[in-house]
Amino acid sequence: MPADAYKRWSVLIASTTAFTVCFMVWMMFAVIGVPIKQILELNETQFGLLIATPVLTGSLIRVPVGMWTDRFGGRIVFFVLMLSTVIPIFVISRASEFWHFIVTGLFVGVAGGSFTVGIAYCARWFPRERQGLAMGIFGAGNTGAAVTKLVAPAIVLAFGWAAVPRVYAGLMLTVAVLFWMFTYSDPVREAHRTVTLGEQLRAFRDIRVWRYSQYYSIVFGGYVALALWMPKYYVSEYGFDLKIAALLAALFSIPGGVLRAIGGWFADRWGAHVVTWWVLWVSLVCLFLLSYPPTDFTIHTIGGPRTFHIGLSAAMVTVLLFIVGVAFAIGKASVFKYISDEYPGNIGVISGVVGMAGGLGGFFLPVLFGVLVDLTGIRSSAFMLMFGVVWTSLMWMYFAEVRPLSAARERAYPQHTHFT
Repeated sequence: MPADAYKRWSVLIASTTAFTVCFMVWMMFAVIGVPIKQILELNETQFGLLIATPVLTGSLIRVPVGMWTDRFGGRIVFFVLMLSTVIPIFVISRASEFWHFIVTGLFVGVAGGSFTVGIAYCARWFPRERQGLAMGIFGAGNTGAAVTKLVAPAIVLAFGWAAVPRVYAGLMLTVAVLFWMFTYSDPVREAHRTVTLGEQLRAFRDIRVWRYSQYYSIVFGGYVALALWMPKYYVSEYGFDLKIAALLAALFSIPGGVLRAIGGWFADRWGAHVVTWWVLWVSLVCLFLLSYPPTDFTIHTIGGPRTFHIGLSAAMVTVLLFIVGVAFAIGKASVFKYISDEYPGNIGVISGVVGMAGGLGGFFLPVLFGVLVDLTGIRSSAFMLMFGVVWTSLMWMYFAEVRPLSAARERAYPQHTHFT
């Protein structure tokens, strides 16, 4: 009989690996969508819909799979979820019309629900004081977005875009089997079978859940949206080929996944509120700089007119996006630390609601990116939109958390009055 420590880490490693593959599949259209756009002659809005469609299903399914995880255990739900995507992934390779990709993308998007299952499944194997780290390590599976950007372009250039879904279907099937072999049943599954549907649905009436959902819509939804959008952005804005564009985009995706474990440790150490507050401020500053569009202006001087150009180079954009990726990685872990601290007995459904909000952000943002580019012709309008979302999150956090905390401190430690 394996020891509890072995089971704990075996579950965490196997779940993280499985989630990485699920995220690779979820982000697949970020790469294969570029040649598909050219073949089908799609506009920017259609392209945004193409790459975001899998994210929609993966978002909406998070609440029900979170409930199923609380009731039936993470192992069986995770396994069935992975198996259900194998055939739809393969079918993508046979698609030839725009609606074919939309329909198959909806089925493939089920892979995105793996996050909600895995986050609750892994958290229950660890004591509360280490749950932030455990969830952070599992969340590092977000690096599947970077893996896709490193692997898929090479497959596209060597064998064509249709080879990518064929390879990914075989990979998903293999990893599903390995996951089942190296994981164990949820240690507290029996206790969570007593949670009723009504109790689970009460999460939708808790204002804190919606606030955390707003935070997550930017740190996760924004991460997904940019991971999907940036390869095309580099191709269009700077004229790079797909391989170079995907490589530069991967520099954003890699910290967004790998550093999530560090974010979990930060949240365990300093608390979810403090970490999330600084994450949003760092993101706001970087997105402000990224929002400024390339501009040429002329000044009439005594020596004649002089024209100046202001704009970010590809290198500067990549550096700023790397910083945003680091901030988002830490923020994804800190937001879920709120959940493990405040909802220890109902992690599955709460993480499902918050995860759904984050996923919906990942669906709507790329579509809105395309709409804004079509309407304004300004590619940096995508960053303008994200700047507004981060600002909204900061204001909500200020009025809901920062001001009440400051008032509580003043009541606890009133200033001393000095008399002369």
